[in-house]
Amino acid sequence: MTTKIQSLYNLSPTDVKGFDSLADLALDLRSSWNHATDEVWRQLDPELWEITQNPWVVLQTVSRQRIEQVLNDADFRKKIDQLAQLRHETAEQPAWFQQNYGVADRGRSRQEMGGEKGELQTQVSTGACPLTCAAYFSMEFMLSEALPIYSGGLGNVAGDQLKAASDLGVPVVAVGLLYQQGYFRQTIDKDGRQQALYPYNDPGQLPITPLRDANGQWLRLNIDLPGYSVWLRAWQVQVGRVKLYLLDSNDAANFPEHRGITSELYGGGPELRLKQELILGIGGWRLLTALGIEPEVCHLNEGHAAFAVLERARGFMEKSGQPFEIALEVTRAGNLFTTHTAVAAGFDRFSPNLIEQYLARYAQKNLGLSVHDLMALGRLNPNDASESFNMAYLAIRGSSSVNGVSRLHGKVSRRIFEPLFPRWPEEEVPVGYVTNGVHMPSWDSQPADELWTHRCGKSRWLGVNETLACDIRSVSDEQLWQFRIDATHSLVDYARQRLSRQLAASGSPPEEVEAANHLFDPNTLTLGFARRFATYKRPNLLLHDPERLLRLLSDAERPVQLIIAGKAHPADLAGQELIRQWIEFIRRPVARKHVIFLSDYDMLLTEHLVQGTDVWVNTPRRPWEASGTSGMKVLVNGGINLSELDGWWAEAYTPEVGWAIGDGQEHGDDPAWDAVEAEQLYDLLEHEVIPEFYNRNEHGIPTAWLARMRASMSQLTPQFSAVRTVREYTEQHYLPAAAAYQDRIAYNGAMATSIVNWKRSLREKWGSLRFGNQRVQSTDTDSMVEVEVYLDGLDPNFVRVELYADGLESDAPTILQMKRVESQDSEQSHWMNYQVVVPAGRPVTDYTPRIVPHHAGVSVPLELDLIRWRDR
Repeated sequence: MTTKIQSLYNLSPTDVKGFDSLADLALDLRSSWNHATDEVWRQLDPELWEITQNPWVVLQTVSRQRIEQVLNDADFRKKIDQLAQLRHETAEQPAWFQQNYGVADRGRSRQEMGGEKGELQTQVSTGACPLTCAAYFSMEFMLSEALPIYSGGLGNVAGDQLKAASDLGVPVVAVGLLYQQGYFRQTIDKDGRQQALYPYNDPGQLPITPLRDANGQWLRLNIDLPGYSVWLRAWQVQVGRVKLYLLDSNDAANFPEHRGITSELYGGGPELRLKQELILGIGGWRLLTALGIEPEVCHLNEGHAAFAVLERARGFMEKSGQPFEIALEVTRAGNLFTTHTAVAAGFDRFSPNLIEQYLARYAQKNLGLSVHDLMALGRLNPNDASESFNMAYLAIRGSSSVNGVSRLHGKVSRRIFEPLFPRWPEEEVPVGYVTNGVHMPSWDSQPADELWTHRCGKSRWLGVNETLACDIRSVSDEQLWQFRIDATHSLVDYARQRLSRQLAASGSPPEEVEAANHLFDPNTLTLGFARRFATYKRPNLLLHDPERLLRLLSDAERPVQLIIAGKAHPADLAGQELIRQWIEFIRRPVARKHVIFLSDYDMLLTEHLVQGTDVWVNTPRRPWEASGTSGMKVLVNGGINLSELDGWWAEAYTPEVGWAIGDGQEHGDDPAWDAVEAEQLYDLLEHEVIPEFYNRNEHGIPTAWLARMRASMSQLTPQFSAVRTVREYTEQHYLPAAAAYQDRIAYNGAMATSIVNWKRSLREKWGSLRFGNQRVQSTDTDSMVEVEVYLDGLDPNFVRVELYADGLESDAPTILQMKRVESQDSEQSHWMNYQVVVPAGRPVTDYTPRIVPHHAGVSVPLELDLIRWRDR
């Protein structure tokens, strides 16, 4: 496939010398975090650039004459050439991944076929990196305001991880959908109510290019839906070193109804959502195949993309001639599922009738599965015909690894998925965690970038060192305080401009629009509160006692100002009511001087808020915030967090880096506890946060505040950077998964065939396995525990016998593997003796013998959930 730059409308002056270099720069979203090209677009059209921050729009809009004029300027042309050369050198230069893991060097291609049945002969050179490509599937990506195909947190995580993968050189490609409307835009009407708008995403003004073959033909896929087929157009987005591929159904060959399948992110009902997820998962994997891309790893960012599990298995079936059961064992080794959902009700579920309507023919014809067997992949009880199909269950059953997005969320997820692993302790439910991080270069201000560069160097976010080779704590108080003063000035200037435009657009009186240009004081403590308005996020906790809040805000000696932003889902009436309550409060004469609500919360507004806010406030109801990333973005800019002990803050918080509310426990949606935490919030603000900000030394500097700010910046910024997150995914998941996939795909899936046979043997015999006598011989230092186990002729190597004891307090469980002891009559009776030495320190009665499956390279209980306990 070729990605030669072409204007969608063929109006750009591609014949002008130097234009191709301009287009390359405009279409690379690396400009969204490396701002070296900003001046180029500002010079072409300063007004349009300030409004859109979209290089491709600027380049598509300005005249041929203007382009020729700037390209004829020697200095401008030299700058373009230098930027183009730098872009090329950056793409070619070995990054962290190449420096540490090199590249895969296969003895033979994975596509190489041999034997009469077309066996897949995969051999990886000894010591070679097994990872050549990880495919990252997500329903949304927040990369730039120039490409509005995101809603919020999930897209934020996806976009920041792609950017970090680019910086680190991790071989990733991404797959998503191109929405005609994207997520909704927000206005607030005169009654304080949210109104949703859906502007059209004009592909000609998005930084995307059609995928075309060498003959110029647009790459289009055709997928079958019940009774008809749908054409999907393929697009490419350049994200530094990483490519993002997008599919959309707005193809002229489709019926009007089908052109609208990708009309709107998270819009419509269950049937439209199912169609979108079929396109993402099945269509997305087919797109990679059409491009000749064969990833070892498939990373499912939430369950929306879980149908890729089925299509990946189908692809192996087609190449190898193996049945689905073996194909799934092969391909799941390379699949990773990341869940962001903190409540079981949050997963996508589809009715049995809907799944049968859209997938029965696919399952029977392409997978060789009955509808019952297909439904079993997404059900807790495969024999319950009324149970819905759960996309998270499909993702789990098709993956070799599952993770949450913070330490606390990993624990919450183990509890949610515990029913899938009956009789297994919750601590052993196979869900780990990789805590989210944010792409710091995307969210730091220019002054913050200069500050960090001076202390840490330009390569600080490139993953080349284990820790940042710098110390923010060495920055002087005077320099650090001036940095924060300037940041707040910039935020206040931006907030005034945005609010005045917002009021003018809504038809407010001229005097009110003019007054907005004078609101707020850059020297006042500024709180930021911006997120999705949903009841579990408790955005109105600050409004619990409006009069007390007003007193805090309007104190003449120590005033406080608050900037609020956020959207509620168009169908979430309760969330919209929370917005209305804030608007009503802000319209009070006293409040309007100290609180503003900036509508249409988007990526550009987020950047300004996190760069200039002194304190970032977050009040979710624990444990419903899976991770949260907004508070991470203020770290690099010197903002300080005041948050509930939930999500990332539950593992980040220590008293010297910020403030916390809550007791680290769960209280449900108890209004009484909400009241308790509201009082905690007011007390913290009144007695700690506000006094610390205004307590100045003889030079007018808040030394205690700056000490907290330094600790936050130096300790938390590296820890909650997307660089750390992507490195963890690469080292803990991608590389092991790629190696496991190589093992299973070798020789036409021979290892997977062995695993299938092993599972069948265990399931056949499991019901007859049992324990016999248990004997304990104790001394002062230890105890010898011996137990009889009846295996009914099962190969003893197929299982492990263990002693298990629950963890004490917060400790992990203790698991001791027992050793098989030969006995004379074991062959005839199928009884085996197992023993282990238990050290003194806790009673032997704390331990319980159990039998668990065992096979090299198989994740238990994720891939086989059998377990047998000895009754006490």
